Amino acid sequence: MRLALFTDTYEPEINGVARTLARWIAYLEKQGVACKVFAPSTEIAVRPQPGALPYKNSNSVSRFASLPFFMYPECRMALPNPRYIRKALQDFQPTMVHVATPFNLGLCGIHYAKKLNLPLMASYHTNFDRYLPFYNLQWMEKLLWRYMNWFHQDCSQIFVPTHSVRNELIERGWQADRLSIWSRGIDTSRFHDQADVGQWKEQLGIDKDAYVVLYAGRMAPEKQVDVAVQAFNQFRQRITGKAVLVLAGDGPSAPAIKELARKEGIEARFAGFQQQEALQQYYAAADVLLFPSPTETFGNVVLEAMACGTPVICANKGGVTDTVQHGKTGFLCEAGHSSDFADALERLYADRELADSFAKEGKTYSVNQSWDAIFAQLFEYCIELSETSRPPLGHIAN
Repeated sequence: MRLALFTDTYEPEINGVARTLARWIAYLEKQGVACKVFAPSTEIAVRPQPGALPYKNSNSVSRFASLPFFMYPECRMALPNPRYIRKALQDFQPTMVHVATPFNLGLCGIHYAKKLNLPLMASYHTNFDRYLPFYNLQWMEKLLWRYMNWFHQDCSQIFVPTHSVRNELIERGWQADRLSIWSRGIDTSRFHDQADVGQWKEQLGIDKDAYVVLYAGRMAPEKQVDVAVQAFNQFRQRITGKAVLVLAGDGPSAPAIKELARKEGIEARFAGFQQQEALQQYYAAADVLLFPSPTETFGNVVLEAMACGTPVICANKGGVTDTVQHGKTGFLCEAGHSSDFADALERLYADRELADSFAKEGKTYSVNQSWDAIFAQLFEYCIELSETSRPPLGHIAN
C-alpha cells in the first residue's frame, strides 16, 4: 500500500484537522506504509511564478505556496503546481488517494485519482455550512452543498468524525454505506491531570484561590467566544468568590473579544495559541472548560480537557454531543444562550462533588479513546481499498 494524501491543512498549522492528519501519516509510516503528502505552505504567495516548484520540508511532504481561506485562515488555499504533482505521483507510484479538504489540493487529489483509476477515499472534517451565518453568507448554503455533493461523489468511502455528523449527511441524501466513522483519540502521555496549579496561576497573575474558567480554541465568529464571555460575566455577578476567565487561543475575533471583556469589566487572561505541552497545564489547572462552539464536527479540545480531569460545559449542537454525556461527563447547554452556560457554571461552582464526578467520568471515557485502535480500524479499510488498485503507473498526462 502506498498512500497519497491531498490536504489544504497540515502541521505545523495549529488546528485539530492538521494534527489528526499528521498523526494518521505517522501511524501509517510506523506500519511500513509509504506516504506522500501534498499540503500548503504557510507562506503567503503574492505573485507565484508560473511553473515554479514548491519547496519541500521533508521527503514525504511537498509544500505549495498558499493564501489563507477567509472563513478559516488555518486552512489555506494552496496554489498547486500540476507539473510537479504529476511528476511526484509518477515517481511515488501510489496505490490509493486520500483527500482531506474540499479545496484546491483536494480537487487535485480527485483529478489524479480519477485520471489514474486509483481507489479514492475522503475524510470530512468541517461543517462549512454552519460557518456561513456568522459571515452573512447564508445565501451560499445551497451552492455549497451542491459543490460538496459533487466533490465527494466519486469517493469509495467518506470518513466522518462522529455519528451525529454521519446522520446529518445521510439526511442530506448521502449514501449511508459510503459513510464510516473515523473518531478522534487522545494521547495520555501528553494530556493528563498532573499540573503545578500554584505555579501556573502565579505565571498568569491569578490569585491562588480564584475559580478559573477556561476557553481553549480558535477565536472566530463561528466559535461564539462572545457567548463564553457573556456567560462568564453573568456567572461572576452571581457568586461571592473570585473568578477569572482564561482564553487560550487566537484568531480574527480576538480584538473584539478583548474589547468585550474590557467593557464588561471582566478579569480575563488572553494567553494566545498554546502548544500541546503548555495547553495540558491550562486544562489540568483550570476548574472548568467552557466551550460554546455550535459548529464542531468533533471538538478535540473537549476530549483533551476531559483527559486532563477537567469538567466541561459545551453547546448541545455538533460533534461534541457524541463526546459529552449530559449530566454524566459534562453539561450540554442551549447553543447561543449565554444564560444557560452561566447556569451550568454556577451549578458546578456550587457543587464540587458534581464537578469531581464529571472530572472522573470524563477522564475514564477519554483515556479509553486510543489513537492506535482508531487508526488500526481505518488502516484495515485502506488495505482492502488499496488492493483494488491498478498496476504501476506509466506516464501521466495532464
